[in-house]
Amino acid sequence: MTATRRGFLGTAAAASYGRILGANDRVRLGLMGYGLIGAYHVETFKKHRDAQWAGVSDVYQPRVEAGLAACGPECKPYPDFRKMLEAKDIDAVVVATPDHWHALQSILACAAGKDVYVEKPMTLFVREGRWMVTAARRYKRIVQVGTQGRSGAHIPEVRSLFQSNHIGKIHSVHIGTARNIMPGFGSPPNSDPPPGMNYNLWLGPAPERAYNPHRGIYHFRWFWDYSGGQMTNLGAHDLDFVYNFLDIKGPSTVYSAGGRFALSNDNGETPDTQDAILTYPGFTVSISIREACAGRRHGGGTEFFGTKGSMTVGRGGYQVHPDTRIAPEKGIPPWSNPPGHPQPADIKPTPWTEARKAGGDAEPMELHSRNFLDCVKSRKLPNADVEQGHLISTACHLANISLRLGRMIRWDPAKEDIIGDKEASTWLERPYRQPWDGILKGLKL
Repeated sequence: MTATRRGFLGTAAAASYGRILGANDRVRLGLMGYGLIGAYHVETFKKHRDAQWAGVSDVYQPRVEAGLAACGPECKPYPDFRKMLEAKDIDAVVVATPDHWHALQSILACAAGKDVYVEKPMTLFVREGRWMVTAARRYKRIVQVGTQGRSGAHIPEVRSLFQSNHIGKIHSVHIGTARNIMPGFGSPPNSDPPPGMNYNLWLGPAPERAYNPHRGIYHFRWFWDYSGGQMTNLGAHDLDFVYNFLDIKGPSTVYSAGGRFALSNDNGETPDTQDAILTYPGFTVSISIREACAGRRHGGGTEFFGTKGSMTVGRGGYQVHPDTRIAPEKGIPPWSNPPGHPQPADIKPTPWTEARKAGGDAEPMELHSRNFLDCVKSRKLPNADVEQGHLISTACHLANISLRLGRMIRWDPAKEDIIGDKEASTWLERPYRQPWDGILKGLKL
């Protein structure tokens, strides 16, 4: 056992009890990763009087300094997150690092007695999710996943509409995300890391690669070593609504197709165009990802289609779209002309259900952080508990496995395994680079 591994495991065993907080206590927070989303978290948690930033960790020194300036004078710098986990004056951590670090940093934080708010997607591959759940339960830690839509002010009302069968039986769900990042980001040559960056620690458990300006900051999301692309990044947000409102554990089949069709002048790997069909008991979910065209885009959010109407749910609100009952004409089944075309004169549409629309003034990110702080004190499960985060991430990962192998995946949600495809099953887990593989195995999850 290396000195690094031995030292961390000893610290984790000694610290795993955590501090017991009362309702009036301040939660002392440590931030891992002061980047785009990390900066948002700093400002969001500062809105809560019972939250105090006590530490900031980043592998890039200029970001450590920027984080300290944003967090305030009581915040300490931690160029290595492991030192932050040893700190006794930190109760919980916010993990806002690149995706390939989310699971391992969360697991090690749990083992060190820290509660965790981890950004989505919470995993890079399927098996990490179950390891995270095991760590959270074993060390009795609160783990909130950053699918902020779960804490929207409109969510209880939406749930009641589903429970009352307001739009009927759900038979299909559509998710669509569309942006336009044409013509791409170019293909810069490999180079030395910038001064002040610990690139070896940035890589962490990921394979050793030469430094490239795109293997870092936001562009890491276009490389399979660090991310599942927008299927896991944006898809996780919208698929979360499906798992939140419908009683499901996972799909039975997943098929996905796509590729990097439009952004051909950059060095990215993950698709700019991707479609997936996931089959659940009694309904299907279709997911469309577009990175190179925002024209005639899907309206955003997650649209549920029922036998009495449809409902679109987003992070900021929801809208019920009344369906119409069209009378049969001379034995022809009910039908409807396209928008803008007149309906047959003898057919009078009748709404099956009334339109409804609601939104909230409070920003979901603020409500989500409030829920996390409350659960750190009460020890109740948070709105986006790690178990749900694992199930949602798994579905997105299965779509990517299907895409990369070019075939349908059959999934057993109870066993959490791929059925009848040994090659595909090997994609459920990836090896960590040392010493991180040894550190993880030392926890025996």
